[in-house]
Amino acid sequence: MFARRYQRRKNGKNHVYWALVESYRTAKGSRQRVVAYLGELAAGEQPGWAKLGQHLEGRQRDRRPQLSLFDPPPPQELPAEPVQVRLRDVRLERLRAFGDVWLAWGLWRMLGMDALLDELIESGREEVSWSSVAAILAIARFCEPASELHIEEKWYPKTALDDLLGVPPGKVHTDRLYAGLDKLLPHKEAIEKHLQERLGELFELKCDLLLYDVTSTYFEGDMEGCPIAKRGYSRDSRPDRPQVCIGLVVTEDGFPLGYEVFAGNTHDSTTVRGMIEAMEKKYGQLGRIWVMDRGMVSEENLAFLRERNGQYIVGTPKALLRGFERHLTEQDWTEAQAGVEVKLVASPEGKETFLLARSADRREKERAMHEKFTERLETGLRRLQAAAEKGRLKDPAVAGVRLGRLKERNWRASHVFDVTIQRLAVPRGKQVLEVTWQRNARFAEWSQMSEGCYLLRSNLTGVDAATLWKRYIQLTEAEWAFRISKDELEIRPIWHHKEERVRAHILVCFLAYAMWKTLGGWMRASGLGDAPRTLLYELEKIKSGDVMLPAKTPAGATRTIRLRCVTEPDEAQAILLHRLGLTLPRRLRRPEAAVQM
Repeated sequence: MFARRYQRRKNGKNHVYWALVESYRTAKGSRQRVVAYLGELAAGEQPGWAKLGQHLEGRQRDRRPQLSLFDPPPPQELPAEPVQVRLRDVRLERLRAFGDVWLAWGLWRMLGMDALLDELIESGREEVSWSSVAAILAIARFCEPASELHIEEKWYPKTALDDLLGVPPGKVHTDRLYAGLDKLLPHKEAIEKHLQERLGELFELKCDLLLYDVTSTYFEGDMEGCPIAKRGYSRDSRPDRPQVCIGLVVTEDGFPLGYEVFAGNTHDSTTVRGMIEAMEKKYGQLGRIWVMDRGMVSEENLAFLRERNGQYIVGTPKALLRGFERHLTEQDWTEAQAGVEVKLVASPEGKETFLLARSADRREKERAMHEKFTERLETGLRRLQAAAEKGRLKDPAVAGVRLGRLKERNWRASHVFDVTIQRLAVPRGKQVLEVTWQRNARFAEWSQMSEGCYLLRSNLTGVDAATLWKRYIQLTEAEWAFRISKDELEIRPIWHHKEERVRAHILVCFLAYAMWKTLGGWMRASGLGDAPRTLLYELEKIKSGDVMLPAKTPAGATRTIRLRCVTEPDEAQAILLHRLGLTLPRRLRRPEAAVQM
């Protein structure tokens, strides 16, 4: 069921009215019938009737999320008056980006963020609504991520968002954008809950499997006034900069459910308890399976989950694999997928199940890494030996320090060689120290046996090895979420210096990621793959501009008619829009005419 636009001319005037139309099947094919005549509707009423039609029809067969059919409302025309246009003087002015921001604005409304923020943020005497400011921040982060100053000076003036939002460029400046961040942050929890519900309506989210991971993002500046900016383990290879840690929970398809911000020196395992409690408070406790990597694992965390009757699938430290050496040599493995074999091993207490997995690709990768570090370590040992033989290295303590640093740089091969440093009883010329080494045969045997193997543990029962492994591998969706946030949405580096602004910046990135996943899900349902950035690159080529038409009226007055039009999509863009079920508007606002004397 859908709303259809009808047009008729009466008494020299065009009238537009609407009807609710239903499609149905007959023996002779598909037919349509009018369910109700709606009459003339204001622009704000049209989306509501369209939504009502979808509700009456039930769940759509096509699971793609849809923008409003009335996006934007049809322009109001000037009264009909014949004019003569001087075609040779027609010109195009103010060409601006349209396609990408139009799509982003549609995604924002598809998620219901405009209505939610209008309800959450109390209005006052502001010239621009705070929901519009939040939309500008999120759309900018989605389309062309940069600083608030970049939004004010470069990005917003070159887009057609002022036509879509009704906010002129002069009203978009850093003070208003910073104030928008301050207004947005207090509603973080309500926003997360709303997005979970809305994404569930659009994509039928499965929230029984929760993937949790932690990343870090660094600052530019010393951040002395921000208590949570600390130096710690950096995933960005920037240990020289203060940072914050971000814990993110996503579904098995990568859709975001919630996040928390921690101080930059927080260990991953200490974040688990708070995150679990936060998620259970929002979405309930029962039926949740937590999937986490080995950095989250501690006996305290697992005991905490078991006390709450929680279920988990977690990675384990590599050292724990040695306790399963006997099982590695057995042949009772099951193929989970091509190149990956798994097997279940019951724990001695019977409370948990351990899953052994070995991957051919991972084996080749680890073997190449071991060979690389072994070669580098051996080269370093030869240099250490040469320095001792030439008499440049005489102090055993100094030699031990150099050996320790060498093993630290090549830690993957630190146990390959047994190294001995001893003082000679009788010096050999200038040489007073002797450095010797030999391969550790036991370690070489273990390394060959364990390469490509890893161990998981879980308290799930009645689940076969292949299914358990596949559920754990879904953790890559959380890693992809961080990669998208960092590479596509440029969450790093953070330029803000106040803790509240830092948290608000991360919230805006979270909103942009929700828009990103919405577009990705929409594209998959439309058979367009899952690469939103490629689609945005194509649509940002669609521009809007002012077509200036110099004209003369029958009375002799001259005027210039300004038509704000959208460029026609090329063949590739038209295909993309068709697959998404979108139709570009032809004009953005009513024609403007200035009479010239």
